[in-house]
Amino acid sequence: MTDRATQPRAPAPEIWIGFDTGGTFTDAVALDGVRRVIATAKSLTTHWDLSIGLAGAIRAVLAKLPEGTRREQIALVSVSTTLATNAVVENRFSPICTVLIGFDDKMVERSGLKREGGGHIVRLGGGHDATGMEAEPLEEVAIERAVREHGPEVEAFAVASMFSVRNPAHERRARDLIRALCDKPVTCSYELSSQLDAPKRALTAAMNARLTPQIAHLLAALREVLQQEHIAAPVMMVKGDGTLMRAEVALEYPVETVLSGPAASVVGAGFLSGLSDFAVSDMGGTTTDVAIVADGRPVVKAEGAVIGGWRTMVQAIDVRTCGLGGDSEVYFDRERRLAVGPRKAMPLSLLAAHHPGVLDDLRVLAASDYPPPHATQFALRNPGRDPGGHLDRLEQRVWEALTLTPRRVGELGRSGQTVEALRRLVDRGLATLAAFTPSDAMHVLGRQEGWNREAAELGATILATEERNASARSRRDTPEELCLRTYEHVVRESARILIETGLAHDPGVERRQGRWGPLGALLEDVIAGRTFSKLIETRMRFATPLVAIGAPVGAYYPEIARRLDAQLVIPEHAAVCNAVGAVAGVVSEVCDILVNQPSFQLFRVHDPAGTRDYPEEAAALADARRVSRELALAAAERAGARDPHVETTVLERRANAGAADEYLAEATVRSRATGRPATGSP
Repeated sequence: MTDRATQPRAPAPEIWIGFDTGGTFTDAVALDGVRRVIATAKSLTTHWDLSIGLAGAIRAVLAKLPEGTRREQIALVSVSTTLATNAVVENRFSPICTVLIGFDDKMVERSGLKREGGGHIVRLGGGHDATGMEAEPLEEVAIERAVREHGPEVEAFAVASMFSVRNPAHERRARDLIRALCDKPVTCSYELSSQLDAPKRALTAAMNARLTPQIAHLLAALREVLQQEHIAAPVMMVKGDGTLMRAEVALEYPVETVLSGPAASVVGAGFLSGLSDFAVSDMGGTTTDVAIVADGRPVVKAEGAVIGGWRTMVQAIDVRTCGLGGDSEVYFDRERRLAVGPRKAMPLSLLAAHHPGVLDDLRVLAASDYPPPHATQFALRNPGRDPGGHLDRLEQRVWEALTLTPRRVGELGRSGQTVEALRRLVDRGLATLAAFTPSDAMHVLGRQEGWNREAAELGATILATEERNASARSRRDTPEELCLRTYEHVVRESARILIETGLAHDPGVERRQGRWGPLGALLEDVIAGRTFSKLIETRMRFATPLVAIGAPVGAYYPEIARRLDAQLVIPEHAAVCNAVGAVAGVVSEVCDILVNQPSFQLFRVHDPAGTRDYPEEAAALADARRVSRELALAAAERAGARDPHVETTVLERRANAGAADEYLAEATVRSRATGRPATGSP
């Protein structure tokens, strides 16, 4: 009989932790060994330094783990972040040098690299043709000269060559030369996409290079916090298509983390709802993001994501975004109509929860029959931020007037130019603007709680008074009625974006110049909850389940679903769904190998390592299958997959030559390797 004391102790169950940095909060969740949510936490997002909010979320969720949980049980940490997306949208880039091989003037212009933030551009000879043959020798001397000239003042290099997807030899040689001369990171365009369109590949490579230092800063800060908390688990990041990759790989390809937040929400919605076909609406503090999931996979934008006006080749979820969230600014436009968003503001109720002193100002303003302009707006400096001398004269004056405690915007200056200067400081992460928001309206109506309701009520009173003074309407809204109008505005716009997403997906109908044509009157009445006709009963039904996630959805989506006759699912833990998606995804990598026939009975395989020719189609395709599978498996394992499996497909394009039989013009052999993330000690 074995003594119990000598029996080996069963290993403790693994715990996975996921994070998501949203517009207002950084969310954290912990999953146990059977992938159940066992703890959730929120920490305010610190836009001026995302690592501060991440640290707060990490410590908050650790404090909620079951008693007796040991740090060594934490086997995986995964993050979805807005850092890359925000940097692109706000045009905040690190200085880089882009080396363009074989490009002419028109190609450089079409790439968009000359836009502000494009960095140094160096054009030189070289590149290949469509068959993968060298078009002209690579100008190695020009590369060495570019590194000597620009290396000391840039943080990274990007390299793009003509037809590098057919033969990357010149990009690889340029990368080796740059690395031999300096220690700056180098991004090659062929590593990011196998598609043609060299200008767009060049832009994607340049964007990747620009983002590398910023992602490096975030990961360094995250690792420091994990080290302080004695967590030695591998760290993953969410890509724009919803899959995961190791942090070390994300550091090489940070552009792939663009739109990782919306992607994580879609993955989390599927995980929490258990559905494989649905529409997901993620309502956060800043935006509402809507996407479609079919057969368990989110629809991916085949032509690449467009972020901040930059047309990239980043594979990302096809998501439709509306600048409408719980923390969107509520105001009256020039026609004195109630408007919500797209700008984000800190809710007055949240501001007063952290700075109770603003209540005195709000009470005085609410008691006034004629509040001054911008009466519901407050601003404060973000801590630890330094503009570094990059402000114009008006921005500098506003910056100097700001403090770490809130000041009324009207005290900074009443001109429109002053307010615009303040908004520019907010856009750069230097300051925070607080104003009345839908979250405040929900506090007034008793549909949301947790912050300071009095501040919300005072803000509604001020806005109602402002409208009364400026409006020609005979009827005057009470503060509660103004809040109901805010609620109705959010419901209508949310329903509108759902309908737009559904129609764009199937049958592929888009509004033109903001109009739906003959459908317009019917759709507008459905959105508004009105009867279209007294004689003909009309009905619209959202045919796929609607999964609503995000902290505010409980206040709005039951009514939205009623108007659209949709099956509504608000899963448990919907408020932290993005953080769930950050850790519930899989690792998946794709490798495409091209086979074409540059001349009769010559079949060329375009391998990243070089080209190979075969006299027979079957032999070329077999080689392409082998290489594609091997590279996909290697990429998945490097990205952090455990025991990945591979699926291979062949897309052929055949042509006819007169009366002859069809021949293979081109084939793309695609292998996708997918696996669960490897856990345990890194």
